[in-house]
Amino acid sequence: MAKISQFTEAQVAAAKFYAAQTPPDDLDPRIESLVKDLIGKVADKWTMLILEVLTEKGELRFTRLSEFVEGISQKMLTQTLRHMERDGLIKRTVHPVVPPKVEYKLTPLGLSLGAAFCGVWVWVAENLNQVEKARSEFDGKAKSG
Repeated sequence: MAKISQFTEAQVAAAKFYAAQTPPDDLDPRIESLVKDLIGKVADKWTMLILEVLTEKGELRFTRLSEFVEGISQKMLTQTLRHMERDGLIKRTVHPVVPPKVEYKLTPLGLSLGAAFCGVWVWVAENLNQVEKARSEFDGKAKSG
């Protein structure tokens, strides 16, 4: 995974800004529905890893992408890329050569999603000690209780 130091100050500031926002009471139900739908798709392990790899490496062919996303099956990579393409997060380019050459790259929308998830990295960096302490206390109670 990317390290927090790899993000620009602007990305970190944007992530903090978005994380501090609370949805208004009169939120459009279509927005709520799309957020729930996208979180279900995007928050999965494979989408996040593909997003990270394409952010770091740029445009990649299917086989190179599968090498960088450790442990993903060809079927799961194909399914995840299709979902990401449908949502406008990646662009799939097929070059008319033999054998066919297919490349994937993030769209501006996909890049902006990566910046939004930067907020998770910021939060973890700021709260790592507290989370580790809470886990340790919980595990200690579980063992003794």
